Amino acid sequence: MEPSTTSDASLETIVVTGEQPGPGLWKVSKGGHVMWVLGTLSPLPKRMEWRTAEIERRIGESQEVLLGPRVKMEANVGFFGRLALLPSLVGIRDNPGDAKLVEVLPTPLYERWRVLKQRYIGRSNKVEQWRPIFAARELYESAIRHAGLVEKPLITDAVRAAASEAGIPLTPVLLEVGIDAPKAALKDFKKAELDDQECFRLTLERVDTDLARMAERANAWSTGDLAALRALPHVDEMGPCRAAITKLALMRERGLDDIEARLRGAWLDAATNALARDATSFALLPMHLVVDTDGYLEELRRRGYTVVAPDEDAVASSAPP
Repeated sequence: MEPSTTSDASLETIVVTGEQPGPGLWKVSKGGHVMWVLGTLSPLPKRMEWRTAEIERRIGESQEVLLGPRVKMEANVGFFGRLALLPSLVGIRDNPGDAKLVEVLPTPLYERWRVLKQRYIGRSNKVEQWRPIFAARELYESAIRHAGLVEKPLITDAVRAAASEAGIPLTPVLLEVGIDAPKAALKDFKKAELDDQECFRLTLERVDTDLARMAERANAWSTGDLAALRALPHVDEMGPCRAAITKLALMRERGLDDIEARLRGAWLDAATNALARDATSFALLPMHLVVDTDGYLEELRRRGYTVVAPDEDAVASSAPP
């Protein structure tokens, strides 16, 4: 693989600023009960102000608000909960034996890293001893800041505030996972050989070629341009990164290698229960799980619910009898 040749100028998609409407709401219904679903996205424009009047109105009409699906680890194994987000953790982020990236990566891949690191991280060498999976995350976060984007829970915070103001209860959608002997698990991870080069390569690929598209997706969410959101493919560079971790023997042995499927099941259970229980409810769900042809809303459609996108005609979107 050749080193990156993408120039900063070619990456400059101007991100929106000021007040923006955000996307419309998906309507899921059955038997007279309705759930309004807001698709979330990250990163978003740093200087965007989201116009939330419709969101606040729908939340005020609801009996409960489902938060986005997430994994909850037991308090005594918080390490694994934080690991799911790939933070920079002292003690586990370094390569075994303090090896440097130049020693563990193929030369072409390292050269591509070196160019992108210089562009977005600078001269700091602190990441050169990190495992590729952590170094890739550091590069990604630096690159989106450079593009005027931010990874913060802006949407969830606004929804929480609206629910609190209206006195509507929040329902977490959690997959609760416990691990026996967490100290032993941490020790195993420190010495484990991670197959994380694919995670590293795809993250570099996304930073090098997809940064402008990330800005376009952020703009499309902000302005409510659903056609653009559907047209711009969702790139999940974190998928191979999560897979690198869940494939470890220590994760399989602890029953943590099927988290994605279990999380899907947890959200679908919570959503169908809310639709049965409440006349009106509201839910948060990552945008790609809203619009994907195999996403969570498509699964509800297959189960006989009517799913209507903000820009669709209700008749055309009805579930088959």
